Amino acid sequence: MTAAEDVVTQPVRVNLVFNERPVRVPYGVTLFDAASWNGIAIDSTCGGHGTCKKCRVKISGEAPAPTGLDIRAYTEQEIRDGWRLACRTTATRDTAVEVPPLTTRPKAATVGVGRQVILRPAVQKRYLELAEPTLADQASDTERVLARLEDLEPRAELAVLKTLGRTLREADYKVTAVVIDDVLIAVEPGDTTGRRFGIAFDLGTTTVVATLLDLSTGAPAAVESTLNKQQPFGADVITRISATMMDPGALDKLQQLATETLGELARAVCAQGGVEPSEVYEVAVAGNATMTHLVLGIDPEPLGMAPFILATRRFPEVLAADLGLGGVVHPRARAVVFPAFGAYVGGDITAGLLAAGMDRDARVRLFVDIGTNCEIVLGNREWLLATAAPAGPAFEGAAIRCGMRAADGAIEVVTMTPEALSLKVIGDAEPAGLCGSGLVDAVTGLVRVGLLDSSGRFITSGQAQAKAPGLAGRLTSIGQERVFVLHWRGAPEDSIYLSQRDVRELQFAKAAIATGWQILLEEAGLTAADVKQVLLAGSFGSYLSPASAIRIGLVPNVPVPRVVSAGNVAGEGAKMALLSLRERAGGLALLEEVRYVELSDRADFNDRFVGQLPFPAP
Repeated sequence: MTAAEDVVTQPVRVNLVFNERPVRVPYGVTLFDAASWNGIAIDSTCGGHGTCKKCRVKISGEAPAPTGLDIRAYTEQEIRDGWRLACRTTATRDTAVEVPPLTTRPKAATVGVGRQVILRPAVQKRYLELAEPTLADQASDTERVLARLEDLEPRAELAVLKTLGRTLREADYKVTAVVIDDVLIAVEPGDTTGRRFGIAFDLGTTTVVATLLDLSTGAPAAVESTLNKQQPFGADVITRISATMMDPGALDKLQQLATETLGELARAVCAQGGVEPSEVYEVAVAGNATMTHLVLGIDPEPLGMAPFILATRRFPEVLAADLGLGGVVHPRARAVVFPAFGAYVGGDITAGLLAAGMDRDARVRLFVDIGTNCEIVLGNREWLLATAAPAGPAFEGAAIRCGMRAADGAIEVVTMTPEALSLKVIGDAEPAGLCGSGLVDAVTGLVRVGLLDSSGRFITSGQAQAKAPGLAGRLTSIGQERVFVLHWRGAPEDSIYLSQRDVRELQFAKAAIATGWQILLEEAGLTAADVKQVLLAGSFGSYLSPASAIRIGLVPNVPVPRVVSAGNVAGEGAKMALLSLRERAGGLALLEEVRYVELSDRADFNDRFVGQLPFPAP
């Protein structure tokens, strides 16, 4: 080996200022990988593949020459200041790298449409005052407890038996038995019947929400949300599945990140609600099929390739410890994992349908959970049809030039007339980007005032002056691309704008969704006029303007009052599963009531998709 080769192969130290600790990585790896390997989160929605251009880092000292992607992602001044894309910058020398803090608490719906339930949780407590054993009464400790639980008839676990004798004697035989379904999971000293809790998780691809429930009253005690720690592996399930296919160690890492997310949220809601971890006896998890597979450590590769097969639709008995929560809640706590209809209509939709009562209503209703993957269900109490449409990441702010998640600084509402434009920004902060609801509003407004034609193309400057004189000055060009400036920050390229390509991204997303519900209507022999209610589910649906959704053709053309923001119905379904055994059984029964319609093998899908690209006529 030559001296030069020896230098090249030496590891290089890269100091990441984000967490104020140095890390040592092999020569030539990207800064994105260097950060990911060491648990340092860099914002990304494409998983480091160079398509989202959001993995911003600032390199101190002399920065490497910018790549073509850097030049398209940054202004000239930012390039001079050392800003680069982490996925395209390699570690070749000792340097300090500034990583902007990741928004870990994006704006998210924490509640949603639900139903009242009869309170009958699986977790039951019984206070027992037992007779002490004597020479005349030599029943075992276990027999003594179980004899007083005749209405529950549980079986005792070995872990309980290990400490049962000591607990009984130290508590003077006055104890509380904790039973879940048919299992005695704990015997606690004294009367603790007033303290029993559960945690409902909505395990989303982007955002995870946890709700602490008092199982004695059914009331929520605390709620928290955070960004899924898997985010650096990509914004959608396909990129995360791909990561496991390309790297044998990625599955373990993704599982670890998912369990860390659940664990942090569990600790947060317990602290907020003043609850000891040992008082949480059951958790429920509603997530899409990929998220559920990953958190349980099940290989998701079959989900990413035709014919898209689940490892299982229904899960066997799962403990909270199987979700990495063994040290966070009661050590023998149980977990309810919602079953899935298919690879792309998962447990979050099962939970959402349960909460919305789709199988109980005589009306024909359309349930649309809008996200990177859009799940659609049509039907009533007699029949239900479901499908999934590949909407893409536009609604999450990804693939949008000035897009961002729904966090402080994101433009979430855009209102315009031919004379003026107004913005509503999350956190009343200085505009920093455009989130999904703002994107839909902006495009809707441009279509309404006529600056976008039905094909989605910006009109000429002369036409704009005639149609919308107050907005015409915002319609300009950056290079060869036409853009509409939403918020000026000097030159157009430094401003927050909507590009022609951004409009196309939204068109692709809405066309996929519209094709999905149109096919379901035809399968049922119905038209849009037969739909009596449209439920917009999920965090994005909560903040989406129903009028805008109708105007661009995202949902059927029905009267605006029929379109309802359903909110976090997946989380509501998870709560119901903790509060009622009857509702839990109802969630399982839905698997037999829903017929799944696969879009990917339909020969007419592409033609239908193209037909849905134009914006509807006024």
